[in-house]
Amino acid sequence: MLITLFSPSESKCGGGIPHTASISEPLFGLDTRSVILHQYRSIMHSGNDAQRHELTGIKDPHELVRYNRTENQELMKAIERYDGVAYKHLDIGSLDQDARTYIDEHVIIFSNLYGPIRASDYIMEYKVKQGASIGSIAPEHYYKERLSTPLDAMLQAHELLDLRANYYDRFYLPRQPYTTLKFLKDGKIVSHWAKAYRGLVLRAVAKAKTESLEAFSCLEIEGLHVNEIRTKALKTEIVYTIV
Repeated sequence: MLITLFSPSESKCGGGIPHTASISEPLFGLDTRSVILHQYRSIMHSGNDAQRHELTGIKDPHELVRYNRTENQELMKAIERYDGVAYKHLDIGSLDQDARTYIDEHVIIFSNLYGPIRASDYIMEYKVKQGASIGSIAPEHYYKERLSTPLDAMLQAHELLDLRANYYDRFYLPRQPYTTLKFLKDGKIVSHWAKAYRGLVLRAVAKAKTESLEAFSCLEIEGLHVNEIRTKALKTEIVYTIV
């Protein structure tokens, strides 16, 4: 099976469904996240505006109100909650049910609050600025220390396509062969638009229900041409030219 690792986004959709007993716990359970979730809720409920700004990047106290209600907050699938550039280009809502089910079962997203979660895991609407500590906790260290070993064990039987931004290597760096992508435009590495193309790549992977890196290498992705493939140690990097 091909597992795709994916980044979150700071932009998120509101709303969702109420907490119910039928909603399963996120990957590796809530106990793993209890301390960091408690810190987040404490700051959002009881912290001052400066602390909330440091955590969320939001200055306007009125805008912060939407994130203050963290107990019994509505939940939504992670793949539907995130609403940034990559997710707009993935456009999950326009995919057929088979492609959506594929994403639910084949994608792990690395959240700045929840750590690694399945695309199908239900999460609340939250706001954590990339790189911010949550109280006294640096989430990248918190999750790397606790979940690298169980992630290795879970992923060892699968092939890995890593579509994350480089920042999320701080949360988890695979200790088995994996493939990443780089995008060039006019010979230069693109950054902002790389998010869009990661979304488009995941969309193509899901529509084709891709189950191996060999099958992925045969995918034709609109607007992209393979420029170079290079391997160093465990990492294979496919360099695409945007055409």
